[in-house]
Amino acid sequence: MKRHKRKIHANHERWLVSYADFITLMFAFFVVLYASSQTDIRKQAQVAHAINQAFKSLGLFPPDKADPRAKSVASSTDEPVTPVNIVLGDELSASPSAAVKADFERMRKELEARLSNQIAQRVVALHIGRDGLVISLREAGFYDSGSTSPHPGSIGSIDSIVAILRPTPYDIRIEGHTDNVPIHTGQFASNWELSTARATRMARLFIERFDFQPGRLAAAGYAEYHPVTGNDTSEGRGQNRRVDIIVLPSINGVPQTEVTAVAHPASAGQGDPAAKGAAHPTAAPVAALH
Repeated sequence: MKRHKRKIHANHERWLVSYADFITLMFAFFVVLYASSQTDIRKQAQVAHAINQAFKSLGLFPPDKADPRAKSVASSTDEPVTPVNIVLGDELSASPSAAVKADFERMRKELEARLSNQIAQRVVALHIGRDGLVISLREAGFYDSGSTSPHPGSIGSIDSIVAILRPTPYDIRIEGHTDNVPIHTGQFASNWELSTARATRMARLFIERFDFQPGRLAAAGYAEYHPVTGNDTSEGRGQNRRVDIIVLPSINGVPQTEVTAVAHPASAGQGDPAAKGAAHPTAAPVAALH
């Protein structure tokens, strides 16, 4: 007898395997999307607060200023959050004591007397702004285009500035600024590198040539993003290309809002290093630069 072959029935439900795999992958995909959207807001606030405190210690941001946009986050996490706010103004943001303000006015007048020729030539500008006493050194009087080293002829002006700043206890921040014309050289790929290099080079000059305390110095580069005027004219671009030496109303990174007296350099004995140290025992690092 002939053996009859069994007919193989086609399975019409195999599509369920692929469908199940597809549904599993879709489920995993949406789980990942949901997990990534549920960030820890409390940890975010803690990180923002830590970063803000670090910048405030450098004197970049005003202390204890709250922005309405940050209040909702701060209230939900019980963490104080201060927004980033670098806006130039005419008033000191740290609200220093009357003694500190008087000391800044005294330094400004002494600098105006010593740098009267440079101010008349518009290569140096002085003003008391939001961050402190600002001494602007314009590129035209201190640098060649694209260079980070000051002219040899400008060292006397820098010496006059250091002679007034060195006996004081305040922190110093040196900022590099450029105009909005891009730079592309073998040494600098952008204005960021140029502005930062000028700031750090000036800080090194303070330390190596003028024996300035490194712990009182901080350096920063802002490229073209903090102009003092428009970049639509050559004169405006010339004013924006500058190095700012800012005397901050802080010592050790602490704003001097409750100081009742600030020692005058004359009373400290300018020619006696020991007397200087005794007059300003609190002069210490804000951000060490080596």
